[in-house]
Amino acid sequence: MRLAALLALVLLAFSGNSLLTRGALDGELISAGLFSLLRLVSGGACLACLVLLQRGRPWPKVQDAGGMLALLGYVAAFSFAYVALGAGVGALILFGMVQVTTIGWSVVRREQLTTLAIVGVIIAAGGLAWLLRPGTENVPLASALLMAIAGLCWGAYTLLGRGAGDPTERTARNFVGASLLCLPLLIVPGTEAQPLGIAYACLSGAITSGLGYALWYRVLPNLSAITAGATQLLVPPATVMLAALLLAEPITVDLIISAVIILGGVALTFVKRA
Repeated sequence: MRLAALLALVLLAFSGNSLLTRGALDGELISAGLFSLLRLVSGGACLACLVLLQRGRPWPKVQDAGGMLALLGYVAAFSFAYVALGAGVGALILFGMVQVTTIGWSVVRREQLTTLAIVGVIIAAGGLAWLLRPGTENVPLASALLMAIAGLCWGAYTLLGRGAGDPTERTARNFVGASLLCLPLLIVPGTEAQPLGIAYACLSGAITSGLGYALWYRVLPNLSAITAGATQLLVPPATVMLAALLLAEPITVDLIISAVIILGGVALTFVKRA
């Protein structure tokens, strides 16, 4: 029961990133650049405090450069995509692209994959193509491509972090380093923000990103591969439903069809691990 409650919190945290970002940017409460900076700074501060309490070192190292750049690319593309993209659609594109990236890299590396896994990636990519096909309503192509880039960056970040020591400490170092790299955004014109927009950005960084990731890494060792995969599969549909309830976003037929195709394809990639 306790593990299920922690998983529910993780699910809410992952969905919360999309909801907070879309709520802040759709309401024009803050610029995408400043939102990105505040998310990284607040997330870095939160994770750094956790690491320091454990007597770790949250300061970035030279070997963290790849992870910092990937994290910065993810956060920036994620924020700018949500200026015009719905929260549910964005989460679906992001999650699908992350899985396509990680499994695709396995194919490039010629790692042993089941036929079902390869078919699953092809199906998931087809679902993304269906969602982004010309003429689809409520899916701006430029914003969708930005979210696809965010998924590519997050997939790269995940691959770079495999087996690289304590995950919470590594994430703290990357957040702190990416925050420093993001500071030039302060001089970009139009960085004014309303207090609610600043609050959303800090909540997204410190709570749904910082604490959310730390909690995920804490429960992950207690999960089987199939449970971990199933938990991630729940993020896009949960975001779609919460966005409909909290942000009044429509649930279209195209979104439902693409969600079934993408999540079904991704589910096949976990069969080997099951």
